[in-house]
Amino acid sequence: MGRSFANLHIKSNNLEKTIEALRELSEGHAKVLGRNEAQETKAVMYISQSNENWISVLHDYFVWGTVKKIGRTLSRLTGEPIMTAGYMNEEIFELSIFADGEIQAERILCGPWTREEYELQEERLHDNYLREVLDIRKEDLDELLGMTSPEQAVDRLSELVGLPLWSDSEWLPYEAELNERFIQHEF
Repeated sequence: MGRSFANLHIKSNNLEKTIEALRELSEGHAKVLGRNEAQETKAVMYISQSNENWISVLHDYFVWGTVKKIGRTLSRLTGEPIMTAGYMNEEIFELSIFADGEIQAERILCGPWTREEYELQEERLHDNYLREVLDIRKEDLDELLGMTSPEQAVDRLSELVGLPLWSDSEWLPYEAELNERFIQHEF
C-alpha cells in the first residue's frame, strides 16, 4: 500500500474568521468530523497561513472519502472557496473546490486504467472556475490536467499555488517542515 493523504485549504487571508468557522464546524457539525455531540475530547486541528491567499488545515479525520464532506460543510460556514485534496495509494489525486455548500469544480488525476478500474468520474467539470480559484494561468491548468501521474500532479499544483499539498496530520511528528508550519488548535 502506498502513501495516502487528504487535506483542506480555505481561500482566505483572514485567519481569525477561518478559526471561528473551524470552531463552528467542530462544535455544530461534529458528525462530519466523525465525532458525536456527546464526546468529551476536543477536536484537534492543525492550521497554517500557507500564503497570503490560502489557509491550510489538517485533521486526523481528513481522509479519502471524508474530506469532501467536510469541505462541503465548511464552505457553507466560511463563505469562502474550499479546496480539498486527496491522494490515494499513488494511483489517484482528487482535487475538489466547494463554495456555499456545493461542489463547484473537481478533477481526478490518474492513469486511464485506474479511472476505469475504480469507475472514477468527476462530480462537476468547471475548469474556468478551478483556474480562477487557484489563480493560475490557463496554460498551467492545461498542463496540470494533462498529467496522468498523480504524484507529478500534486507536485505541480503545490508549486503553482504555493500550498503544502504533501501534508497529512499523521505526518506532523515526523516531518520537521510541516511541524514548524502548522499550529495545533483545540476546539
